Amino acid sequence: MQAIGIDIGGTKIAGGVVTELGEIVTERRVPTPAGDSAAIVDAVVEMVRALQAEHGDVVAAGVAAPGFIDAAQSTVYYTPNIAWRNEPLRARLSERLDLHITIDNDANAAGWAEFRFGAGRLASDMTMLTIGTGVGGAIVAQDRLLRGGFGTGGELGHMRVVPGGLPCGCGARGCIEQYGSGRALLRMAGEVADRPGAGAALAAVREAKGELTGHDVSELMKAGDPGALEALRELGGWLGQAAASLSAVLDPQVFVFGGGVAQSGELLLAPVRQAYLEHLPARGYHPVPEFVIAELVNDAGVVGAADLARLHATGL
Repeated sequence: MQAIGIDIGGTKIAGGVVTELGEIVTERRVPTPAGDSAAIVDAVVEMVRALQAEHGDVVAAGVAAPGFIDAAQSTVYYTPNIAWRNEPLRARLSERLDLHITIDNDANAAGWAEFRFGAGRLASDMTMLTIGTGVGGAIVAQDRLLRGGFGTGGELGHMRVVPGGLPCGCGARGCIEQYGSGRALLRMAGEVADRPGAGAALAAVREAKGELTGHDVSELMKAGDPGALEALRELGGWLGQAAASLSAVLDPQVFVFGGGVAQSGELLLAPVRQAYLEHLPARGYHPVPEFVIAELVNDAGVVGAADLARLHATGL
């Protein structure tokens, strides 16, 4: 029983037909028509129709979108980079498509894919943190995706870790997104470059190119540069502290880390684990969860959106 998954990103819309085992059998990608919300809906409709024409046995289509989605999986309350405010997205798509449609948050969809088919598949309780430009999150508790009473639960990037800390795009201060994201890593690398000693290589790249990029920092980390690794350890420390707080509330068996920064693997996980243990309540008496890297990478949103739509359509 197959379903279509659509993942709306800032630069591209990805779609695919996904089996019950989480395998993508057909996929498509088109550029996101940024700034034109109506054109985005048109692009999604065209993609679903094309995929449905290739695989007429699909039972549903799920759309993963950034932002706040209501508990009924039908309305986009708010999304930062698309002009959707209380947008009845499921109704707009259902008017034009002869399929069962569901809408979900993109981080929830990616987290569900990891829970069902990826790094969290052996757990019943999983928390996922996606470390990209910002910090996304997804929570699975007792085999169910936690959406909250209004549908907007799991916004882990906006958990406050520093009262009165750095301003965040959400309007608050001190969110983990400002200390545990790819943007934060770049800021931390710049601060290391300003200091003598370990930051020499970072400073040299910045002087030669005029600025540091995420790619620059990543390449230096791979090469074992002490300055770049110092910045990554600082980032991991904040994430570990946040994970300890999340454990006190959610008690997951496994923390899954996704996103571009997570591709540094154990270089990230080692300081995360250390900081987690340092901040864990009742240390020594609380079982320690696993800390792992996401497995599905760029396919997670498509796979998760499709699987959630299939389960919703079939009542499973």
